[in-house]
Amino acid sequence: MKEQGHEMKLPKLDDLFTNQAQRDYEKAEKVEEIDISKISDFPNHPFKVNDDDKMEEMVKSIKQYGVILPVIVRAKENGTYEMISGHRRKRACELAGVKQIRSIVKDLSDDEATILMVDSNIQREEILPSEKAFAYKMKLEAMRHQGKRVDLLEDETSTPMVEKLKGKTSVRLLGEQNNESAEQIRRYIRLTHLIPELLEQVDLKRIAFRPAVELSYLSEDNQYVVQNIFEFDEVTPSLSQAIRLKKLEQEGKLTEEKIEEILGQEKPNQKEFIKIHNERIDKYIPQKIKESGKVEDFIIQCVEEHNKRERLKQERNAR
Repeated sequence: MKEQGHEMKLPKLDDLFTNQAQRDYEKAEKVEEIDISKISDFPNHPFKVNDDDKMEEMVKSIKQYGVILPVIVRAKENGTYEMISGHRRKRACELAGVKQIRSIVKDLSDDEATILMVDSNIQREEILPSEKAFAYKMKLEAMRHQGKRVDLLEDETSTPMVEKLKGKTSVRLLGEQNNESAEQIRRYIRLTHLIPELLEQVDLKRIAFRPAVELSYLSEDNQYVVQNIFEFDEVTPSLSQAIRLKKLEQEGKLTEEKIEEILGQEKPNQKEFIKIHNERIDKYIPQKIKESGKVEDFIIQCVEEHNKRERLKQERNAR
């Protein structure tokens, strides 16, 4: 007589004709060679891929050793793929003339792909403020889509510097994962409200991070006024100036004249400086000088030598 509540479990066909090692292999992620032409970039990828010296080094490495660390992709329709992690390696392969790249294909939802894309890139040594800003924003939205969003807790308030954002627990979790405070995460995300021209100045360290956060609260038109003043007068907003601009903006009293007046006020630590683009002078500086960290001393010495030769030239002409 059959016992109640006990059903006989039949083995699956896979279990009958394969061993455990074979089944584990089938489940394991495999490295495939995929045509680079079939891999598209991740939509709105926030991390820049530049053809700089580091890219040149990667190209040389790939030519010599190939791609050691496989990229991560996910399958799309019509046999194409979307890059999740490995945009710089893909670009280096293109420059090296390599047609295929070692890849791991993962089955990911849009949100899972976004989170993995950010996590795979955010720990790089050199991350620009703009890259962090858009990466944090994308990941936070993906985390909330996955059901991690909660309403603001009643006992939590934001600082005067930062607006309240819903999903505070998600912001905290994102901060913990990246060794940042929740407030700092919010500040980075605020940078996504800057016009591209001002955000570029933040990346170039011509506008400090905290003043930039305050400027992000200005309307787009007023941000362009600030950008124009910065471009032509090379006036860098201080934190106190940026806070004043934000306050007037919120009161509906910020005008072009007010912006010019506030930014035109000399700051206590304001000093005249000369702006030289790195690419214009870098080729003239010996590698040993760069490695020694004495680039400024080298430039000053060159200027002194130039002035000395000019004086001697003038003295000879005066005779």
